[in-house]
Amino acid sequence: MDLLKRKKAPITDEAWKQVDDEATRVLKLHLAGRKIVDFSGPHGWKLGAVNTGRLGPITKGPAGGALAGVSYAVRVVQPLVELRVPFTMKIEELDYAARGADDLDLDPVIAVAERVAHAEDTAIFHGFEGGDITGIIEASPHKPIAVNTILDWPKAVVAGLEVLRAAGINGPYALALGLQAYDELDADSEDGYPLRRRFAETLPDVSLVWAPALQGGAVLMSARGGDYELTVGQDLAIGYAVHDRTDVELYLTESFTFRVLEEKAAIFLKRASGKGKGR
Repeated sequence: MDLLKRKKAPITDEAWKQVDDEATRVLKLHLAGRKIVDFSGPHGWKLGAVNTGRLGPITKGPAGGALAGVSYAVRVVQPLVELRVPFTMKIEELDYAARGADDLDLDPVIAVAERVAHAEDTAIFHGFEGGDITGIIEASPHKPIAVNTILDWPKAVVAGLEVLRAAGINGPYALALGLQAYDELDADSEDGYPLRRRFAETLPDVSLVWAPALQGGAVLMSARGGDYELTVGQDLAIGYAVHDRTDVELYLTESFTFRVLEEKAAIFLKRASGKGKGR
């Protein structure tokens, strides 16, 4: 038995399959960071930290002690953080799968998958201080480019590309779009032609990625590889916690960390508050 303890759950194989399949579907839809950064893993529960190859400050040992005359430094590692979000399902509902039902009420699975995907991507784009993770946006040394109206998006992306290329960052590139930014690029412009289609025609080396956890605009970044690394120990999985006669408590979990290897490889396109073509 592993840490997930799934064999102890009062859940049939048929029900587990529907739960796992639905979680996988939602996670693939909502996880944006994994589509555009390097992925290392899964390495399993035993991985506790990533070797950065660096040392902390070199310190001289105290005079008169065992380390007198000896200098030392502590290796710097990047610890993994474990996420766990519980959710509850009705045992009676899950039992219907063994009788042939293929329409289980999986709303709790959808909600928890969206929540965990949002947490992972928030750490990637915005950072997670509690997990010692610096995000792409806060690591970037480039001044954010303002997007004041919907029609500013094309020139903002072009300006961002110029900044990245001037910094020696080559393509291909990805444009990770928050909810508002994605909706604006998907909407019709004044001539009835969606901005998204214009991007595909005029900037073929820039791929658009829906990133619902990204707040305040969009991130233009290199997708060449080697600039950002997501390291996963235990990959996203559903485990068992406890149950009674009517309900079973499950949880969605993972262990991961994220490192920025090249700070200059991204620039934030900051959308001004307000919606509409004229604002």
